[in-house]
Amino acid sequence: MIRTVEAEPRVSAPVLAAYSYCEAVTGQQARNFAYGIRLLPMSRRRAMSALYAFSRRVDDIGDGTLPPDVKAARLEDTRAMLARVRDGEVDEDDTDPVAVALTHAATAFPIPLDGLDELIDGVLMDVRGETYETWDDLKVYCRCVAGAIGRLSLGVFGTEPGARGVERAPEYADTLGLALQLTNILRDVREDALGGRTYLPADDLAKFGCSAGFNGPKPPEGSDFAGLVHFEVRRARALFAEGYRLLPMLDRRSGACVAAMAGIYRRLLDRIERDPEAVLRGRVALPGREKAYVAVRGLSGLDARHVTRGTVRRRA
Repeated sequence: MIRTVEAEPRVSAPVLAAYSYCEAVTGQQARNFAYGIRLLPMSRRRAMSALYAFSRRVDDIGDGTLPPDVKAARLEDTRAMLARVRDGEVDEDDTDPVAVALTHAATAFPIPLDGLDELIDGVLMDVRGETYETWDDLKVYCRCVAGAIGRLSLGVFGTEPGARGVERAPEYADTLGLALQLTNILRDVREDALGGRTYLPADDLAKFGCSAGFNGPKPPEGSDFAGLVHFEVRRARALFAEGYRLLPMLDRRSGACVAAMAGIYRRLLDRIERDPEAVLRGRVALPGREKAYVAVRGLSGLDARHVTRGTVRRRA
């Protein structure tokens, strides 16, 4: 039997232009994310770019140099734009390309747009300078800024008909987002400290003698910084292991996209584990050739098959 390739839906010129803008933002600002979404069909890749461009706008407001009250006001303006998208009030000739692209994506896919409200809530936590006493406290923040993105992405990917345990797919997507965010927090610990932010739980910092913070290229004197990093790495690995249960529920190309993005971060985690103090000296990153290898591995389905075998063994 010859399989026919389903044609991409026709998209108007103004919407294509809006998507092109979002794809340019994604390509320039999100190297790891862009590697993953290259593996998707065109319509899904465009929708993911629209989600990223909106998220980038929110993050840029939170990371900027404006006073906190101005940041909060701009975030609420962005929330108002999201409400217009949700209510179908954005026309194709709207002057905001992100709003146009996001509106089209939300009509093409069952994207739970409330997740973008959660993202705004999480960035408002940054604006208020919130810190986190325990992992349970930090999880609330991570679910807003990363778990929600996992659930939004699942709206674009969809799940395979008849996939076992598919009712838990949003939970696994959320958990994978937590794993990515905790990896980000470890990678950016010095950069965040220089910006006046501390994300790692105060309980964990105290346990390993790191309450003084990370304002230099060396750990606090007398601390067990390596112990702290290894502790958080184990936590992130457990989250990855749980979140990877999502992979067998996705079609081949969506699974490859998720496996590529998650695989890049898992390899970052490996590097951080081998040399914990590297995160105090600069940003840990993967070379392009290694990212390409991870993408090919994801496209081959190796990660999804590994998860499936592991699930079968656990149930046996």
